Amino acid sequence: MTARPIAVVGASAAGLAAAETLRRSGWRGPLTLIGAEPHLPYDRPPLSKQLLHGAWEPEKLRLRTEEQLAPLDLDLRLGTRATGLDVATRTLTLDGAESLACAGVVIATGVAARTLPGTDRLTGVHTLRTLDDALALRGRLTKGGTPAGEGVAGGGGTRRLVIVGNGVLGCEAAAVARELGHEVTVVGIEGTPMAAAVGTDVGTLLAEEHRDRGVRLLTGTVEGFDTTDPGDGRGPQVTAVRLAPGSTSASGGAAGGTRLPADTVLVAIGSRPAVDWLTDPALDTTDGLRCDAYCAAAPGVYAAGDVARWDHPAHGRPLRFEHRMNATEQGMAAARNLLAELAADGPTGTGDGTPAPERRPFAPVPYFWSDQYDLKIQAYGLTAGADRVETPVRDRAGRRILALYGREGRAVGVLAAGLPPRQIRALRAVVADPLPWEEARERIAAATAAG
Repeated sequence: MTARPIAVVGASAAGLAAAETLRRSGWRGPLTLIGAEPHLPYDRPPLSKQLLHGAWEPEKLRLRTEEQLAPLDLDLRLGTRATGLDVATRTLTLDGAESLACAGVVIATGVAARTLPGTDRLTGVHTLRTLDDALALRGRLTKGGTPAGEGVAGGGGTRRLVIVGNGVLGCEAAAVARELGHEVTVVGIEGTPMAAAVGTDVGTLLAEEHRDRGVRLLTGTVEGFDTTDPGDGRGPQVTAVRLAPGSTSASGGAAGGTRLPADTVLVAIGSRPAVDWLTDPALDTTDGLRCDAYCAAAPGVYAAGDVARWDHPAHGRPLRFEHRMNATEQGMAAARNLLAELAADGPTGTGDGTPAPERRPFAPVPYFWSDQYDLKIQAYGLTAGADRVETPVRDRAGRRILALYGREGRAVGVLAAGLPPRQIRALRAVVADPLPWEEARERIAAATAAG
């Protein structure tokens, strides 16, 4: 049995799934789980929803308690960063220049929030990627807001929130802030909110929902920030967002001025894969850590979750998903394939004579959801990068949407909101494998007609 550990770098959903799968699949050797944050593994989707709203406390986001982690017999390194990886020797470098020679490595470091230059010095400007980010922003929002009533929680005086970025995260945060009673303005470079993720047609419907709730939608770019120094030692406090000339309302009119007064600003302009620490030239870190169909980036080195860009067998091209379900499924797949590789190469820490499993390509049906107000949006397959979109169900009054997404003559994704759960579940099968477009349309019609 090897004395070298398997190290999992990243202690969120993908990393935890990998660690649990390694033990469940028979790895008896040392197992190290490394997390840059000081917190036990927690769930991220509620950060921009229930936690930001104040409906949930951080404890409810924990994926496992200390007692639940104990049977894994982990060498748990929280608050520790991996700073380098020598691929040939599978040796990690950690904070403090500690070296950790490994039998195998699973990289699940996720993504980091993009930000704007200079904003790290401004009080009142936030990003929303980690638990600490969400708690800091929640602290700003829950100290404002109108008195409770008429579906509005909170109290103490309305704050003006400007959200820079009109993607999924920005729209989810806008919905929460409106429900807390704040004045909300969303500024994005795309003319339609969430268009990059769901297309213009569905994005237009969602924009109407936000406008009906009182969210101001603008199209433009940020030129800078106005600040004041309150003299309390915390440094400059943001007071306004300045837009570049030519910014417009999302409905096409003038923005009504390029200075947006703001007490709080959320910068939600996307994320970047956390690969800066991977400088070994044996790895391709272009838009995430490049992997083969088995999630292998190099011999003995696998990747999972938001950071992994791998060859999806069903779609025939490298893809990277920042989806919660994918994180868990890919963490499990990467762990199983790593063990299979180690077993094929010789004696491993499983040590029980179990026949070596075979590696299997990872071919999930992508799934994501978004909650905005009381509207739940669910999507299977690929909705981004489509060259064709149809919305066979588009009922604005009934708040029902069904959209089919195609690429190169095949249906690759489907999105729905406001449909019965049975119909939504049936849609998954339509895009499990990319079907010819017309065949998919017929199956969509049958699924929705079954009511």
